[in-house]
Amino acid sequence: MTAPAPQPLTIPAADGYPLGVIRYPAHGAEKARVIVAAATGVPQGFYRRFAEFAAARGYTITTFDYRGIGQSKPATLAGFDGDFLDWSRLDLSAVVDATAQPGVPLLLVGHSYGGHAFGLLPNHAKVDGMYVFGTGAGWHGWMPPLERLKVLFMWRIAGPLLTKKHGYLAWSRLGMGEDIPLGVYRQWRYWCRFPRYFFDDPEMGAVADGFAAVRAPIVAVNATDDLWAPPASRDAFMAGYRNAPWRGIDIDTGRAGLGKVGHMGYFRPHAQPLWSGTLDWFEGLPGKVA
Repeated sequence: MTAPAPQPLTIPAADGYPLGVIRYPAHGAEKARVIVAAATGVPQGFYRRFAEFAAARGYTITTFDYRGIGQSKPATLAGFDGDFLDWSRLDLSAVVDATAQPGVPLLLVGHSYGGHAFGLLPNHAKVDGMYVFGTGAGWHGWMPPLERLKVLFMWRIAGPLLTKKHGYLAWSRLGMGEDIPLGVYRQWRYWCRFPRYFFDDPEMGAVADGFAAVRAPIVAVNATDDLWAPPASRDAFMAGYRNAPWRGIDIDTGRAGLGKVGHMGYFRPHAQPLWSGTLDWFEGLPGKVA
C-alpha cells in the first residue's frame, strides 16, 4: 500500500502569524499524534526522516517552523520581531491547539529548545507526554573546555559583530544553522550566562511556576558526546519540571554502537534505534497509545 503523502499546511500562530507546517499522516490506523518541537535555528525538514519513520508505525506527525525560521521566515530578518517566548507561547501553542483532537493522545518530541518550549506553553495540559533529545541549560560551564571557548567566542565576539552588521544573528555565515531573529539571539545569549538558564533570571520568576504546573511524563535523552548539552546540563535544566515524572537517559554512543551523535545526530539516520525507543516509550504510557 502506498504511504500517504506529507501535507504542507499553514497554521496561524496565536497572534495570526502564518507558520509553515508539514503533516505526515499515519500509515493505517492512527495510534496517536506527535508534534516535533525543533531546536534553535533548525528547519523542520531536518526531522523528515524521523517523521516518516514514526508515520510508518501509525503516528500522525506534525513538524513546523517557528517564526523567522524555514518556511515561517519573512523576506528579511532585519527588523523582524520575534523571540523564544513567542516561539513557545504563540507558535508551538497554536500548533498544539490545531493538532489536538479529543480521544487521540497528543505527544511531543523535542530537540534542544523543544524541551524548553514545553514548559513555557500555556496549553501544555493538552500534551500527554514528551520525549526530548539534547535539552540542556546552555551555560558554557557545563561544556568541555574547548567547546566552552568556542561558545564564549560566539557570544562575546562573533555574535555581536554579526548582529550589528545584519540586524539578526547571521548564523549561516558560521555554518551553524539557519539565521536567527535578533530577539531570539539576545535572550539566548543572556540566559546562557546562568547555570540554570532562564530559571536563574530574576525577571523570569513566573516561568518556574509554569514549569511546576507540568504533570505529563517526560524522558530526556542526552548523548555523552553532546558537547552543548551533556547530561549535567540536562539535569540542571530539567529540575525545573519538578512536579513532572521525568527521567534522564544518558547515551554512551560508543557502547550503543551509534557512532558520533553530538548535539545534532539524534535525528540523523544512524540514530534510528533512538527513534524506536521513543515510540516504544509512547506505546508504554498507561492508557494513552493503543
